[in-house]
Amino acid sequence: MALGSHLEAPPPPASPPRPTHRYRLRFRKAGNLRLVSHIDLMHVFERMLRRALLPFASTQGFHPKPCLVFAQALALGVAGLNEVVDLDLLEAVPADDVLTRLNQQAPPGLEFLDVRSVDGRRAPQVRRAFYRLPLVEPIAGLAERCAILLARQRCVVERLRPRRRCLDIRPFIADVQAGAQADGAALTMALWITPNGAARPEEIVHALGLGALLDQGAVLERTHLELMDELPADERWLPDIPRLADVEAAPEEIVAAAGAAPEPPVAIGQPLIETPLSFET
Repeated sequence: MALGSHLEAPPPPASPPRPTHRYRLRFRKAGNLRLVSHIDLMHVFERMLRRALLPFASTQGFHPKPCLVFAQALALGVAGLNEVVDLDLLEAVPADDVLTRLNQQAPPGLEFLDVRSVDGRRAPQVRRAFYRLPLVEPIAGLAERCAILLARQRCVVERLRPRRRCLDIRPFIADVQAGAQADGAALTMALWITPNGAARPEEIVHALGLGALLDQGAVLERTHLELMDELPADERWLPDIPRLADVEAAPEEIVAAAGAAPEPPVAIGQPLIETPLSFET
């Protein structure tokens, strides 16, 4: 008997990956759906894609997931009026057909605004994120507060996670304005998004002395994500912003204090939302 005759046969060569077609989806996430986390939103997308019978590409491994690349995760409770996600399909499908199928399966609070085919395999890179806080009525002196904030050399805020610390977010603030708009008074802000960190819109709201509005139920809106690959070549740059690091600050210099850490829930109550995750695959 020849040596090695009992050795197992070599595995068959792996099949080459199928070519994919990338689509850029712009969607609106508002209403009660803004209370759904980013992880749960990905589950909602997977169910929609299956129900829409779209030939989506999946990741490799033991737990394959649809090949979805979100431009930037949306914070819990913030409404997204023009969010961006890239989707890979195994077959070319007309963009209008993709838009129609997804809107037919979208739960309340989720609406797809635009779908188009894009080239390239790179993930969308956000340059700036634009936010809006609607105001019931104009606030006297708010424009002056915005100007004072922009004139500061440092804007120190306090964060609790992963530990209590003070950070200077001033370099990440591109613009803050207050005034009347077509749909009413509002506070608007533009924040730089860098690999070194970013400012949080609620920190700007607290720094301007408007934190009580959030406590009373005012809803922050992310109105636009400025993507590098959609800008002219001469605008595809970021300012030289240092990494977000701990800073020493006197208590009077902190413009947005974190307060006490929230207590963990004692018991699980009724779900806030029933629809988006309750329907079967």
